[in-house]
Amino acid sequence: MILGFDLKILMFLIGFGVFIIFSIIKILPEWERGVVLRFGRSIGVRGPGLIYLIPGVERLIRLDTRTVTMDIQPQDVITLDNVSMKVNAVIYFRVVEPEAAITRVEDYYFATSQLAQTTLRSVLGQYPMDDLLSSREKINHTLQEIIDKATEPWGVKVSNVEVKHIDLPKEMQRAMARQAEAERERRAKVISAEGEFQRAEKLKDASNILSGSSSALQLAYLQTMQEMSGEGTNTIILPIPLDLLKPFVQVDKNS
Repeated sequence: MILGFDLKILMFLIGFGVFIIFSIIKILPEWERGVVLRFGRSIGVRGPGLIYLIPGVERLIRLDTRTVTMDIQPQDVITLDNVSMKVNAVIYFRVVEPEAAITRVEDYYFATSQLAQTTLRSVLGQYPMDDLLSSREKINHTLQEIIDKATEPWGVKVSNVEVKHIDLPKEMQRAMARQAEAERERRAKVISAEGEFQRAEKLKDASNILSGSSSALQLAYLQTMQEMSGEGTNTIILPIPLDLLKPFVQVDKNS
């Protein structure tokens, strides 16, 4: 009986000793920091590596200092020109002051998430729809500055904010498709008109050259006859001497 009782005491002492050792010694990896509270009061940040605590007196709160990628849930946004849409984004941030992240805000992760959602709605509501679609980089920079400034007292650094997806209403998508189609048609007509203008300019230059040289006119006349005769049609060609056309050319020059 005595031997069994002594064995139980020994096992208890060994277990208690292991518990004390694990309470005293903590190992933090490179990306973690520990905020130490002594009787509930912060006494500083420790880590990474091996740290020591006073059992029953000091408590350790671990914090991850790596960059966190957070998805902002789709938010209902009404733009400056009264277009309703859903917008979601992604935010990148990390803890740079672990002590502030523990003592100045209850839950820095939840607080940053809520702040990002409200900021997304308020900032995007200040832009018309066209700017939201074309000025993504400018809007991302504005969001990053506003959120980073608000989270700075919490010891959180926001490095980047990206608007990820803009979900437009179906009727707005159809209107934009019609607008894009009309723009393509307008460009096609402009290009066609420019081509006709250049063609007219070339024809004008050619006519000026032909009218100033009888030999050039004769060559053009012969070439036209050759092309017509080679088409394999039943066209009857009646050659007319160019001398008969000179009075008309002279009249055209005088006019």
